[in-house]
Amino acid sequence: MASGARGRRRGGGLDYWPAFVDVLSNLLLVFIFLLSVFAVVQFLLNTEIGERDTLLDQLRDQIATLTDTLAMERTEEADLTATIATLTQNLATAVGERDRLAGVVATNQAAADAAGGQVTTLTTQLTDQQLLTQRALSQVEILNQQIAALRAQLAAIENALGIAETQRADNEARIAELGARLNLALQERVEELSRYRSDFFGRLSEILGNREDIQIVGDRFVFRSDVLFEVGSAALNDAGRQQLVQLATAIRQLEAEIPADIPWVLQVNGHTDAQPMRAGGEFASNWELSTARALSVVELLQAEGVSPERLAAAGFGEYQPLEEGTTADIYARNRRIELKLTE
Repeated sequence: MASGARGRRRGGGLDYWPAFVDVLSNLLLVFIFLLSVFAVVQFLLNTEIGERDTLLDQLRDQIATLTDTLAMERTEEADLTATIATLTQNLATAVGERDRLAGVVATNQAAADAAGGQVTTLTTQLTDQQLLTQRALSQVEILNQQIAALRAQLAAIENALGIAETQRADNEARIAELGARLNLALQERVEELSRYRSDFFGRLSEILGNREDIQIVGDRFVFRSDVLFEVGSAALNDAGRQQLVQLATAIRQLEAEIPADIPWVLQVNGHTDAQPMRAGGEFASNWELSTARALSVVELLQAEGVSPERLAAAGFGEYQPLEEGTTADIYARNRRIELKLTE
């Protein structure tokens, strides 16, 4: 299978570098997915926390308002209490005065007749003060009832805050659990897609054979451009078409085997060497040439029955070479079409 392409001999020894790159690429894919999940979970968690904080701020505002109201009621209650104390003191004074006058009446009847009017007046004043005291006591009772109601409201608010905190803790626990389950599911999907990628590359190796101009580099299947195109052209040659027809057969088989709930796409990447385009040619830049070649491959695969939603084309020009250098061999290796099975 793929081991035949990965195990190319160089100077009599095995080259393990492509396999090492393959492992690093898979780890990078897993890390990117985990990072994406973490961002989503963090966004959901921040949204949930923000809503709970808003509710807590509203409840705190209500508590502050009720506290101010209670303070005002307590101030009024203190004023009424002071008034009652004053009235009580006046009542005691009046009672003492009445007793003194009654003694004077017992010792001196004449003086009693003269003081009778004073006693009547004092008694009237005493009655009025008693009525005023009763009204004050009624107001105090009403204030006590209002204070009890406010305390009941405060207790209800504190209970609601406790319930909100409990719900918030439960939600955070559920979010953490869902994040862990999502991470596990994504890891399983990545591993499953990696297995299909390995099977796919193995089939391509069997179909195309162990050729020097077609190889596996990391997680990509690489065709040298001269296998598919003439120099400076984006039109597929006959040999290239035959190779891609065989490739389309393997892709259709893969498409039928991968479960529908696994998102995947076969990305076709076009690359050129670093030599500038000739003036007056069909393409003005290496960007245009690399993109046009990738589109030619995608269009042929679609014509051979590969679902277009499973295909993507991209041109990279000369900016991602396999090797640095200016020799003809290096230029030839950098001119390539890459197939990458990705999410």
